[in-house]
Amino acid sequence: MPNRAVVFVSEARADLADPTLVAIMADAVRFNRDVGVSGVTLFDGSRFLAYMEGPPDGLDVAFSRALGASSHSHLIELARGRVGQRRVPYWPMRLVNVEAGTLPQLLRADWTGFVQRVEQGGVPATAMELLTSLVQPLAEAA
Repeated sequence: MPNRAVVFVSEARADLADPTLVAIMADAVRFNRDVGVSGVTLFDGSRFLAYMEGPPDGLDVAFSRALGASSHSHLIELARGRVGQRRVPYWPMRLVNVEAGTLPQLLRADWTGFVQRVEQGGVPATAMELLTSLVQPLAEAA
């Protein structure tokens, strides 16, 4: 069965404290590992951008948990679809703190079909290329 992926952005709850966020992410790691989902959540201090991938049934349950989480609001799904191979197989879920300008750049990029291609002559990088360039060095360092 092919893997599927979903990516979404949301607003962090204003009173979300670091210990609470750490606990939420630890719970996501445990749950995602059990259902075969991998992913990454980027956090700029006020917004989240999360990318999850895995088998359709596991992904649906993990995304439903994200939809119901009280740690964030105004969740907007940016893309959902089939992926031929996992793009972030490194972690069941990982929180990555990013600079304020990172999420707007990813939001403006093309998420269509989760395409990755070699950048050619002034063609803007796709959203997957930008995401991969952010997380791959973290995986290699681990």
